[in-house]
Amino acid sequence: MIIKRKLFFLFLLLCFFQQSAEAGWLKLNHRRSGEENAQLVIKKVKDMSAEYNKLFDEAVAWAVFPSVGKAGFGLGGAAGNGRVYRKGKFIGTSTLSQIAVGFQFGGQVYSEIIFFQNDSVLEKFKQGKTELGANASAVIANAGVAGSVGFKDGTIVLIVPKGGLMYEATVSGQKFTYKAAKSK
Repeated sequence: MIIKRKLFFLFLLLCFFQQSAEAGWLKLNHRRSGEENAQLVIKKVKDMSAEYNKLFDEAVAWAVFPSVGKAGFGLGGAAGNGRVYRKGKFIGTSTLSQIAVGFQFGGQVYSEIIFFQNDSVLEKFKQGKTELGANASAVIANAGVAGSVGFKDGTIVLIVPKGGLMYEATVSGQKFTYKAAKSK
């Protein structure tokens, strides 16, 4: 059991360093802000397909997590920081955390966007009452599946892979916190 824990934390550490490199944290010449990283992900998704681009018009709001690091060896976890927008206007920040139990091995880094269909779903998210788990449907963002994207329980989750390799068959749950932006 101690060996499993050590390996688990080693994978989390490796995932952190991979996530750090992806986010530009280890580059000395330029560090992107959270806003820059979020806007890069939004642009990438919009450029993938007209269907994805329409989601930004159809949704009331969206949460963008530019870099989510995930690692696991039996037990697993994921974490990321994001920005929340209502019709394109920044309204706050969010954190994503996930714990997974089941067959899994490896680490990966990906971007995630959660689209909210209406204000009541957005309010639920802002109050910390949103959990995505086994019954949530996520779409791996690529041009081939854009036509099948639709809201389920008021949300659409798009995953944009960035790197890593992970084998898993897990029951997991993503939880979120929200902090409103300071008024100017």
